[in-house]
Order: sequence, then C-alpha cells, then structure tokens
Amino acid sequence: MTLEAKLAATREAAAKRIPPELQAIMHDATERLRNSGILDIVVKPGDVAAQFALQDQNGRMVALSALLAAGPVVISLFRGFW
Repeated sequence: MTLEAKLAATREAAAKRIPPELQAIMHDATERLRNSGILDIVVKPGDVAAQFALQDQNGRMVALSALLAAGPVVISLFRGFW
C-alpha cells in the first residue's frame, strides 16, 4: 500500500470515528493555520535540521548526529489533543 493510500484510509477512518462537530473544529483550526502564513516558515522535506538531543521512549538521550551517522532520519511530530 502506498503512503497516499494509507493516508486516505486514515482520513476515511477518522471521518467515521470523529463526531462532525469535532471535525468542524479541527478543519477550522487547520484552515486558520494555513491562512496564518505558517506554511511559509515551517520546515520542509529535505531541509537541514539543527542539531539536537532528546530522550527516547526509554529515557535515554539520543542525538540527531548519532542517528544521522547510521543513515537517513525521518522526524515525525505529533501535535497531541485538539
């Protein structure tokens, strides 16, 4: 399954699971963010990240430089609750 197909399936499942009034809040928040100009300043695929270190799921510090030494790195950020 391609990434686009997985994302479409996730959107479809969310549309069935999330009540319409909450969907409206989420869509409104997304639209306000788009209209704010934030997309002009966000990190884009291929941009060079600043060096940092964060705790992993086990509480150990992991540096981006150490991960990059092993190969390409994908960073995924989770916004959390709406």
